[in-house]
Amino acid sequence: MHSFFRRLLRKKVLSDSDIEESNLNRCLTTFDLIGLGIGSTLGAGLYVIGGQVAQHDAGPAVVVSFFIAAVASALAGICYAEFAARIPRAGSAYVYSYVTVGELMAFIIGWNLVLEYVIGTASVARGWSGYFDAMIDKKLSTFFNSTMPMHIDELSAYPDFFAFGITILVTVLLAFGVKESARFNNIFTIVNLLIVLYVIICGLFKLDGHNWNLDPSEIPSTGAGTGGFMPYGFSGMMKGAATCFYAFVGFDCVATTGEETKNPQKAIPIAIVTSLFIIFLSYCGVSAIITLMCPYYLIDHDAPLPFVFSRVGWGVARYIISIGAVCGLSTSLLGGMFPLPRILYAMAGDGVIFRFMGKVSPRFKTPLMGTIISGIFAGLMAMFFNLDELVDMMSIGTLLAYTLVGVSVLILRYEADENLTGSMSVSKLSDSERLLLSRDVFSVKKLLFPGTPRPTLLTAYISKWTLLFLCLFVIFFAAFAIFGSDYLEQMETWAIIIATLLALLPAMCVIILQCQPQSEATLAFKVPLVPLLPSLSVLVNIYLMLKLSPMTWVRFGVWMAIGFFIYFGYGIRTTKEDLKVMHTRIGNDSVEEEEVTGSMNPHINYGTSINSMDAAKH
Repeated sequence: MHSFFRRLLRKKVLSDSDIEESNLNRCLTTFDLIGLGIGSTLGAGLYVIGGQVAQHDAGPAVVVSFFIAAVASALAGICYAEFAARIPRAGSAYVYSYVTVGELMAFIIGWNLVLEYVIGTASVARGWSGYFDAMIDKKLSTFFNSTMPMHIDELSAYPDFFAFGITILVTVLLAFGVKESARFNNIFTIVNLLIVLYVIICGLFKLDGHNWNLDPSEIPSTGAGTGGFMPYGFSGMMKGAATCFYAFVGFDCVATTGEETKNPQKAIPIAIVTSLFIIFLSYCGVSAIITLMCPYYLIDHDAPLPFVFSRVGWGVARYIISIGAVCGLSTSLLGGMFPLPRILYAMAGDGVIFRFMGKVSPRFKTPLMGTIISGIFAGLMAMFFNLDELVDMMSIGTLLAYTLVGVSVLILRYEADENLTGSMSVSKLSDSERLLLSRDVFSVKKLLFPGTPRPTLLTAYISKWTLLFLCLFVIFFAAFAIFGSDYLEQMETWAIIIATLLALLPAMCVIILQCQPQSEATLAFKVPLVPLLPSLSVLVNIYLMLKLSPMTWVRFGVWMAIGFFIYFGYGIRTTKEDLKVMHTRIGNDSVEEEEVTGSMNPHINYGTSINSMDAAKH
């Protein structure tokens, strides 16, 4: 049993040679990555979701909803940027958590990333189909509803063959090569950004400030709010922010290109930060224009931008905007599917899932089998599920990945120098310093006054335990903020006292972390204001996760049950770490168990630089 748990906690250590070597084609530039980040994100959120949130949730305050969602995404984005500077490998948060937290948690994150990207691809394909259907006066949905309706709960009203077809088309494009896909993405992204500029500049001539301050008597129907800037109140604006958060999902696909980028340690952080900033400006600009041009309750649900411009008499804009919508949704579909084969490639390469899914085509230098399988799977999801259900299923995987990345950044920042190996190593302690610190024992004073300028084994343990309590306290605080929101809005004294006390607990943890020494590793990019910003990222992500519906958590449980069946039935016995155990035992029968597994001893480099298949054959 002890050996079993050690397997679950074993970590992956990458040497400098591991980071440089790759079976994939290193051809992407910083410009390509920025285009990929913008293209994968600036799609359905711009042409569909903004109008939906304005009409049903936030009204003109949709601008603030996008700002809150942008802050939440930026907090996660800078954490991704630091990890990309540390570990520029394919696999994104999966690899990050494998290095810092351990194999089991890495599998959980990787499996959730698969869910995120499959559902993300399917949801964009479904949004693409819905937008196109709205532009041709609902002819597609009318035909399929009349010829092959499906009367099954939790499924679509009809099989959407159009969504399936465009998903397969993008799959074929991705299979041909990453450079060709990037070129296609860059062209369509530039067109999309030009359309955004067109919308903002032209919309400035038709603004009406009164639409942000409508009187309640002007609202024609019930259920449309009370007018003003926040017609649905603060809770409606926050609900809109949770929905708008979906519009920012996709930038993390940049982090999966670590093995296909020419200078990943610099290019990936720059691309993540730059693309998020451009995306935020685009969303806020367009949402402000549409709510100033048209009363929020009149905005069309499926195609808000063409409707708004047609309403003010600019019918030609309908066709120009449609070009941008086609380009934006196409690049968003490409960006949603692009990371998925890379995640499967990383997980299959480590052996935690079936290895054939990571096979790289010698001709196209792409994970061909993973691309085909993921494309068919995403296409079937797009065919049979509604957009709203797809969005909820995707959010939980995304938020969990964002949370673990923030936690992993904090773990590495406070890790002891002698625990950092390979590409993350820094200067080692001298013999005298090591002898002195080996006698170091815990005391309450050490929480605020560690007495050392650099991380040690003791300060690392203090930081990890503090981080554990921080996560627990954040869960308690977020749960009370959600389920006690009615009492807090009514300014109940007891609710305010409890919320204040629950907020003080994670604040104390942040203070303790602030007092602990941080690693001196030199990186191309570092998250500023550590531990505050990663802690805020963890808080926001956990809050949004708890806002999801119970049915979403049930679907998540089913997905995880399938994943655990694969991991415990196959992956735990076939990982590179397990193959290394076989190789080491054959080569040296006298090796002790701890030296073989290498999972808990921080002084043993148990990296994955050996060739797993050669080890198995040997």
